[in-house]
Amino acid sequence: MPSPRDEDAPVTNPEAEERVQFMLRLRARGIDDLRLLRALERAPRALFMPQRYGDIAARDIALPIGCGQTAPPPSIVAAMIQALDPGAGSRVLEIGTGTGYAAALLAQLAGEVVSLERCQTLALEASARLEAFGLANVRVVWADGLALDPEGGLYDRILVHALIEAPAPRLTRLLVDGGSLVAAVADDASGEQRIVRLTRAASGEIVVVAHGAARALRPLAEGLSRAL
Repeated sequence: MPSPRDEDAPVTNPEAEERVQFMLRLRARGIDDLRLLRALERAPRALFMPQRYGDIAARDIALPIGCGQTAPPPSIVAAMIQALDPGAGSRVLEIGTGTGYAAALLAQLAGEVVSLERCQTLALEASARLEAFGLANVRVVWADGLALDPEGGLYDRILVHALIEAPAPRLTRLLVDGGSLVAAVADDASGEQRIVRLTRAASGEIVVVAHGAARALRPLAEGLSRAL
């Protein structure tokens, strides 16, 4: 028979403990926006990753997802969304859907999310995950983010999961006055990456502000791909 001490021992839940540790790590990295933290709690990364990565999805690492792409570490995704600061009624463009994880976070924070993915296979898989998650205000489109026409509509916020060269006129032309774009840039000499926020002033000038370190991001690619 179990001893009284055994019966009184708390029942551990490894999955719950791992999620708590995940949230604590994000807070330690400066993620303190309560709306974003709640969105992160509601959308575990494992739900949006290939099944083979289910046991390591909560780790703060980049993971390959096919089509020559990687899913950035969750701390970088969260830091970029925090820098983007999408409002509840904002129209957001995401370039680089990947697995759909960031789109699931953005859809909980913004009014409308249009997410572009250049690889058709990834776009289809991400769309299915987001539909299964029950988000109605996000749409995944198989498209080249560098080939959009401003006449298709402007955006309050744009999130680019890649390295760009500021001031990125092909992307910032899609912003409304006062709108902002968040992406990453790399130092020419050291190669170190940092998150930047580009804001379009009423005068048309693009104001660039740094928002901390980035890592594991690749240059923004052009064109379309049908399969992995």
